[in-house]
Amino acid sequence: MKLGCLIYGYNNLLSSKNNNVKREEKQLKLIPSNTKQVKFFKSLAPPLAAAFLILSPICATPVSIGQTIDIQRGVTLFRQTCIGCHDAGGNIIQPGSTLYTKDLQRNGVDTEEEIYRVTYYGKGRMPGFGKECMPRGQCTFGARLEDEEIKILAEFVKLQADKGWPSIEIEDK
Repeated sequence: MKLGCLIYGYNNLLSSKNNNVKREEKQLKLIPSNTKQVKFFKSLAPPLAAAFLILSPICATPVSIGQTIDIQRGVTLFRQTCIGCHDAGGNIIQPGSTLYTKDLQRNGVDTEEEIYRVTYYGKGRMPGFGKECMPRGQCTFGARLEDEEIKILAEFVKLQADKGWPSIEIEDK
């Protein structure tokens, strides 16, 4: 009996080992396909992470290339036209009429539209630079600016005023 039990137990043990071997074989067959999926996802992870970072607002550039060109153009126009009186946003002719936000607000010229209007037609001691500036005595005797140039200049002045007139840097070409 013992021998029968032992043989029976051995057979059960053997059959359970065979079942385990079959299960392991089944698992081994599944593992390669899972490994392929893992490898596939691992190969996708870097491009997906890169796409996420590029498209996320964390990495978004604050200024587009077009805006950078306009800013550089604004710097150039400011240096050619305004810096004689408004160096670093100040005003050497009329100290109360600087291009700093507090003075612009006090003088009612704190929007791009108002800065455009004053630059185009002039105000007080400041001459107008627009092509159609009138009366003639209020306008510059120097070169006039195109409407688009005055628009870029007004945007630049507003941007600088909002930043507190940091140092103006331009890329030399």
